[in-house]
Amino acid sequence: MSPRCFIVAIDGPAGAGKSTVSKLLARRLGFSLVDTGAIYRCVALMATDERIPYDDDARLGELLGRVHIHFQVVGEENRVFLGGKDVSGDIRSPEISMAASQVSGRPVVRAGLLQLQRRLALESSKGSILEGRDIGTVVFPDADAKFFLEANPEVRARRRFEELFQKGVESSLDDVLADQTKRDKDDSARAVAPLKAAEDAIRVDSSSLPLSEVVHSMEAEILRRMAARG
Repeated sequence: MSPRCFIVAIDGPAGAGKSTVSKLLARRLGFSLVDTGAIYRCVALMATDERIPYDDDARLGELLGRVHIHFQVVGEENRVFLGGKDVSGDIRSPEISMAASQVSGRPVVRAGLLQLQRRLALESSKGSILEGRDIGTVVFPDADAKFFLEANPEVRARRRFEELFQKGVESSLDDVLADQTKRDKDDSARAVAPLKAAEDAIRVDSSSLPLSEVVHSMEAEILRRMAARG
């Protein structure tokens, strides 16, 4: 049996730069990219569209059997397709962000999506980068390289506010910070797969570092481990 592909786990809270860093690393290394947060957002979007309460485990469990997701790099973006429809913009709204935080705390959802996340990652022949909140602790506790990307709350909120502004979404910095604070609390306090750094993860604070420098240091560590693995 051939060894599995090289797995990189990148965890951390919203606004720490995970998406940008993961995309750049995947492109530079020729790895596939699995945005696990987008998967939960797709579930939240489907639940919202179908008016399913975010704590209705029975209906959420049924919904999971109808989740068909694939990723496709288009230009500079990692686009997300749900049932063949591009929902990359729809799943990034503040409403769906909060809904995703709620549905991701349901054990039935996390258990139902675990195999999907692993399958998407293992389809790569060379390597995969997975970004999320429990990759290094739950999804791939045996990942070849684990990173926990963080930044102070004000920096993260500013980044998210600017991202929403560029997309034409009306919001205020105070509202973004308040939503972020609640989501951080919900993600860290949930009983199942809470947001936390794996014990063997390399912690990277991006508060004052250019993302190019963050990517460079992480890429160097990944290449070192790839060489050691042979």
